[in-house]
Amino acid sequence: MNDITNQFDPADIEKNKTIAGLSYLGILFFLPLVSAPDSRFGKFHANQSLLIMLLGIAGGIIFAILVGIATAAFSWTFLGIVGVLSTIFNVALAALFIMGLVFAFSGKAKKLPLIGEITIIKY
Repeated sequence: MNDITNQFDPADIEKNKTIAGLSYLGILFFLPLVSAPDSRFGKFHANQSLLIMLLGIAGGIIFAILVGIATAAFSWTFLGIVGVLSTIFNVALAALFIMGLVFAFSGKAKKLPLIGEITIIKY
């Protein structure tokens, strides 16, 4: 993981790590943007949280389509494979969520694996 904590002001981290941690609770990714708009640390974690949320939505749509295809084709084997892949995806998503939550509450700015390099919200 790419640790970029040293790029952030320690006072900003200490002041906003709780709000950054709360940003990982579902749709609350925007919380640091509203309550601490000048916090680079908050914006960093808001971005990470938004990425997790968008990944979850995209995965949910893809797996719903695959389940629909498997059901329409009466392919129980394919449906089983989709179920296993969906479970693996959800476990990986939960791991990203927990990692982000722990990093934020502990005052670290570590980019998440696979998605951490993507920037939607500039910090």
